[in-house]
Amino acid sequence: MTRLLLAPSILTADFGRLADDVTRVEPYIDWVHLDVMDGHYVPNLTFGPSIVEAVDGATDLPLHVHLMITDPDRYAPIFVRAGADRISFHPEVVDDPARTIGIIREAGAGPGIAVHPDVSLEKAAKHVEEVDVLLMMTVRPGFGGQEFLPEAVPKIVEARSIVDSSQHRPAVEIDGGVKPSTLDEAVRAGGEIIVAGSAIFDGVDPVAAAQRLRARLDHLESEGA
Repeated sequence: MTRLLLAPSILTADFGRLADDVTRVEPYIDWVHLDVMDGHYVPNLTFGPSIVEAVDGATDLPLHVHLMITDPDRYAPIFVRAGADRISFHPEVVDDPARTIGIIREAGAGPGIAVHPDVSLEKAAKHVEEVDVLLMMTVRPGFGGQEFLPEAVPKIVEARSIVDSSQHRPAVEIDGGVKPSTLDEAVRAGGEIIVAGSAIFDGVDPVAAAQRLRARLDHLESEGA
């Protein structure tokens, strides 16, 4: 099976020691996930390109910026210049998702489509051949530390089927509430890239938390889950 990847979200990290926290967990992770919120698409504000630039300066790992914003066409190139290697956006906020995908590719990053748990897969499915990742949200976007939504699992299974039937076969990424107790379910439903925020940056021991998740993913991979 495809290698299972771990991508911690910095949303719940300690921003006072962000570079240190990222470098400490670096041996156990594959990507760094950065959630950008504008206070319009979701009821929260997070950070801008300067944080992406700072993380890019702290690690050689690729960065995935998840744009939970209403104007990805305008801001995606700015985040690519700041260091993003992949940009995901929500297709319901734009008139022409294909145009947004093209803007992201032209800027130099891999495009992805993010699927809100309350939004159907219809728009994402239309563009599955054009993107590098299908980001399935398992919480309602806006805040870190939420509980995994079990009702999102059938949609992950559906996304996995859509991807497996495609020629391009983008990765299926799971984002929201993933922790040791929900990790297996997320992977067995079809997830290949696992985003974990508070499960790693728990304020206690991020390194130990990353090691535990990495070990479990390696076990699931060996099982062919």
